[in-house]
Amino acid sequence: MPEIKLTNVTKHWGKFYAVDHLDLDIEDNAFITLLGPSGCGKTTTLRMIAGLETPTSGQIKIGDRVVFDSEAGINIPANKRKVGFLFQNYALWPNMTVYQNISFGLSNIKEEMPTYDFAAKKCASLIEALKNPKEIARIIEECKDKNGKLEPERAYLKFIDTFTISMYTAKELFAYKLHESPDIVKAAGEKRASLEKELESIRASHKAKGEELDQDFAVMKSGKVVTSVRKLTKEEVDLTVRRVSRIVKIGMFMDRYPAELSGGQQQRVAIARTLAPEPQVLFMDEPLSNLDAKLRLEMRYELQRLHLETGSTFVYVTHDQMEAMTLATKICLINNGVLQQYDAPLDVYNRPNNLFVADFVGNPSINFVEAKGAQRADGRMELDILDKAYKAVFTPNEKLNMKQWFEGRDAEERKKEEALAAIRADKKAVEKGNKDEVFQYHVSRVEEYDFNLEEEPVITNQDFVLGIRPECIKISENGGLDGEIFGAMPTGMESTIKIAVGGFLLTGVVFGSTLYQIGEKKRFDIEGSDILLFDRKSGKCISAGTIEIVSK
Repeated sequence: MPEIKLTNVTKHWGKFYAVDHLDLDIEDNAFITLLGPSGCGKTTTLRMIAGLETPTSGQIKIGDRVVFDSEAGINIPANKRKVGFLFQNYALWPNMTVYQNISFGLSNIKEEMPTYDFAAKKCASLIEALKNPKEIARIIEECKDKNGKLEPERAYLKFIDTFTISMYTAKELFAYKLHESPDIVKAAGEKRASLEKELESIRASHKAKGEELDQDFAVMKSGKVVTSVRKLTKEEVDLTVRRVSRIVKIGMFMDRYPAELSGGQQQRVAIARTLAPEPQVLFMDEPLSNLDAKLRLEMRYELQRLHLETGSTFVYVTHDQMEAMTLATKICLINNGVLQQYDAPLDVYNRPNNLFVADFVGNPSINFVEAKGAQRADGRMELDILDKAYKAVFTPNEKLNMKQWFEGRDAEERKKEEALAAIRADKKAVEKGNKDEVFQYHVSRVEEYDFNLEEEPVITNQDFVLGIRPECIKISENGGLDGEIFGAMPTGMESTIKIAVGGFLLTGVVFGSTLYQIGEKKRFDIEGSDILLFDRKSGKCISAGTIEIVSK
């Protein structure tokens, strides 16, 4: 499967930028989730790669092939990009059976393909099946009802799955009536010998023409596979339909109509139909959003298995961060058309680039605590937190020089301003109307009120935000923080609790079956080396580290 590369891809309508100068490398056989809030540009990104939307500018490559380049004037249509698209509403034909829905797209394919000798191919499949006469006998026996009557349709399906053959070949195998023979092994051997002679005769006829058959029974001449522009044969279509139906486990539903299937079964049919043409890349736009919670969880496991079995590159759009975390090899998190972070799920969770990423990923949500302070000579940060009620010391995991960090931040801001000034000076350029702003994080309080009525605070280089994941809140008799249980939700193996500290609320996850009473006084600590320190001015993550409460 190919890698996908987006270079400086932009899509805007007037001054509204859906995707803003996106650079993205999707590796071969990756499972990428495009994650973000509604309207952030993730579906537009997906549609541009698939060819369903035309970018305003930039370049898109699938493998070694450029499928879009604004400067070179290249824009290959969607049907030529060899990609599969799985829509949110499945889009199954209600008047067609499952088999017809899956095979519909295959019957319309007409392109240059290898020339196969299908008679030889069928002979080889039957010979291979006849090497297992006892297995044939066992399958026939399993397909008898309680009255001993044989059900041919069940036998065909069993043959298809056991020997990886088409329906046409399965019917021919059944027609040999080996099960009626007093000695099935002998009868199978005689039939196999006859087919082997037939196969040799076919090979000899090709040899007389200066041709030969390769291991897949493609016709070769002068060492090269003979190709021709043609449609798929009924045998090829059937083999493909059976192959993908085995992958998604719907082989028994071939004669049913979509209305006769559950939501999960319809989902599998839609996946099978998308896989059938063997796309280079599989795109999925929130395909599980129509399913109930339990079925959605089951289908996540199915998609993981499908990704491994097919070896395809998956690009998956979702606004559900739990789906993104559990399915992806990498998460591409977008906000307001701008790439915020592109990393492995646990890296996005533990080392977010900024306040937006930290807030968007994680359930329960991260705790934000405003802090004020400065760096000491030993490199640690001395901070006042929770409205200066506590003094804390933050120790970064790596060596940190705040003076250099601030200089780098300011230099980056100057570059942005210069780029914006260049856009304003260029009459052809379109300035972004949906401006990028520092994420407005939420500090949870016991009594919420409208902070918009207050004057905007003056933010300096002494203003920070601490990001504390709920699992870092540890109830302890000797803890450095005093709190009161404000809310408790036990779920069995763990409890999600809200702790009031002064006028602030912190969310914690406590493992175990302890019951917490509202109003109960508790002491607690903030533990772990994944406490995050953010710059309040830019919203960027400065460092991860540990925190110690030193005084009240």
